[in-house]
Amino acid sequence: MPTHARIDTHQHIVPPAYAQWLDSRGISAGGLPIPAWSAASAIALMDDNSIATGIVSVSTPGVHLGDDIEARRKAREVNEFAAEVVKDRPDRFGFFATLTLPDVDGAIAEAEYALETLHADGIVLLANVRGTYLGDPSFDPLMEALDARSAVVFEHPSTLPAEPVPGIPPYSADFLLDSTRAAINLAHNGVLDRCPNLKIISSHGGGFIPYAAERFAAVCSPEGTREAGLNNLRRFYFDTALTASANALPSLLAFADPTHVTFGSDWPYAPAARSTQFTRNLDAYELDPSARHAVDRGNAEALFPRLATG
Repeated sequence: MPTHARIDTHQHIVPPAYAQWLDSRGISAGGLPIPAWSAASAIALMDDNSIATGIVSVSTPGVHLGDDIEARRKAREVNEFAAEVVKDRPDRFGFFATLTLPDVDGAIAEAEYALETLHADGIVLLANVRGTYLGDPSFDPLMEALDARSAVVFEHPSTLPAEPVPGIPPYSADFLLDSTRAAINLAHNGVLDRCPNLKIISSHGGGFIPYAAERFAAVCSPEGTREAGLNNLRRFYFDTALTASANALPSLLAFADPTHVTFGSDWPYAPAARSTQFTRNLDAYELDPSARHAVDRGNAEALFPRLATG
């Protein structure tokens, strides 16, 4: 694998037992069917797209379906499954550990176990859990615990706390609003100020953040000023999953701190053909060599030093 090959910070893992658990309850992923997953198929996708390493995560709906005890058991199950995948191929995989929100005590305990015992590369958190968004004060103890460990947090959207519009599945548009709401709430409620060691990746290019940052900047800081709000929003990292297009990339790259953009495939929830098309779009976009290296892997190497090639 060439040293310049990509690091994918938005790639999913679907442990078979987890898929069966969701299927037994008739649960989808924001309107998407739960896909099949194997390490071999993941590596095939990565090889086809010059991806050296995928940092995998469990997608929505996560593991908390209403019962704290069940959620703690399922979180441990999926995290230990992911850790074994990484143990077998540490060059090709890393993982973001799944937690148990809104069970904060369980989430703190699982974060400690995942980061210190399983050596997870970071944590995945859903933008909202049954209407409670990241940034809500009830989640502060978890965010403070993650800040104490200088954790990388991968924010992933979930279903909005509202009925979907008929014919428009949540993943198509609502997911973008969900990530945007989470980022605004984290900034507005001062979490970014109180937890300066957190590195938070906002999915799918940050939803609407790059495009509409000026519109809501004033509510993105506790003091309510435009400049502080914009500075807060630029503290997020943004992945390119399903965002590498001629329309979206200019806005993302114009807004984001250039050291805060990472590559994302969104496989397997984005099928291989669709994921590959967005990768090809990124390849075709005019970037100078240093910026391309930064997006492909340099920025991710700074987040995950174990993957640095020198």
